[in-house]
Amino acid sequence: MIVFIIIISLILLFIAFLQTPRFGKLPAAERMAIINQSPNFRDGKFQNLNHTPDLTEGESYYSVMKKFFFERNKRRMPPASLPSVKTDLFSLDPAKNTLVWFGHSSYFLQVDGKKILVDPVFSGNASPVNFTTKSFNGSDVYSADDMPDIDYLFISHDHWDHLDYRTIIKLKTKVGKIICGLGVGAHFEKWGFNQHIIFEKDWNETILLDDGFKVETLPSRHFSGRGLKRNTSLWLSFALTTPTMKIYLGGDSGYDTHFKKIGQEHGPFNLAILECGQYDQSWKYIHMQPTEVVQAAIDLKAEILMPVHWAKFGLANHAWDDPIKEVTAAARQNNLPLITPKIGEPVDVNLNKAYAAWWEDVIQHNNKIK
Repeated sequence: MIVFIIIISLILLFIAFLQTPRFGKLPAAERMAIINQSPNFRDGKFQNLNHTPDLTEGESYYSVMKKFFFERNKRRMPPASLPSVKTDLFSLDPAKNTLVWFGHSSYFLQVDGKKILVDPVFSGNASPVNFTTKSFNGSDVYSADDMPDIDYLFISHDHWDHLDYRTIIKLKTKVGKIICGLGVGAHFEKWGFNQHIIFEKDWNETILLDDGFKVETLPSRHFSGRGLKRNTSLWLSFALTTPTMKIYLGGDSGYDTHFKKIGQEHGPFNLAILECGQYDQSWKYIHMQPTEVVQAAIDLKAEILMPVHWAKFGLANHAWDDPIKEVTAAARQNNLPLITPKIGEPVDVNLNKAYAAWWEDVIQHNNKIK
């Protein structure tokens, strides 16, 4: 009886935990009626354009967990604190087009006078509990308080490493417009955001943001979910057009035919921001391998590539700096310019320049300490 009571209590505690605000809310009522009309929503969940298994053929969740917990890469975490720069975002020259990367897939853009924030995660971890999936030392030098008023907040999908409850709550009074996929708006409404500022779209829709600013919501190859049920909301990429630039905001995606189609229909792009980390052959359909990142940028007809989704969280079993080393080598072979700043370093997006391989300094600094 005592064991039974303990088991029931633990189940009830777990259910109660799933009801806490951090998990957001599943779409319902009018929102669900709109979702049911989407050609990308079938059999009770959103689907990718092409067949996309969660795991590669021959893999299982057991084999993946075994590798992750018992065959861990010794260099999965940086050996020393990552170097970073603290830029005052409030005092940026409004006449300059500037990008500031915060590690992983969080970054700030100031373009043609508008301030844009993408997938901000400033709470120090990427999970529903703060003692797991912690950020690397040195990667968390920014907080929501460091953000100026934001004209456009882009959320590519609702995974914890892209949609952070604590960060979003602190940004609530600073956000002008939210652009996200179908179903994601339910989270924001649960968290008290005005529904009139939420632009919640399907793939291949156009939003006229302001004079000279528009965004096309486009496919990616991924999945979604914050709780026990997957794919109840849609994952997106974006083609952002401003008066002087066209920028591709990639979110998370495995490699597929959508990159070439987007390049043909919406390119060329002055800049493509694409994920390059947290990959594995075990889940090759939902995250790109580094060489595929460069091919995706070529497919998109991008003039410059900025690789993100690395240098903050260890979500895969590769060495922490493998993504950037492999992308850099592949880009060099294809004569594709890269933007590879330190976390927090201001980048003039209209200036094509060479960047120092700062990740190599982390290793050298650690060796000197030893």
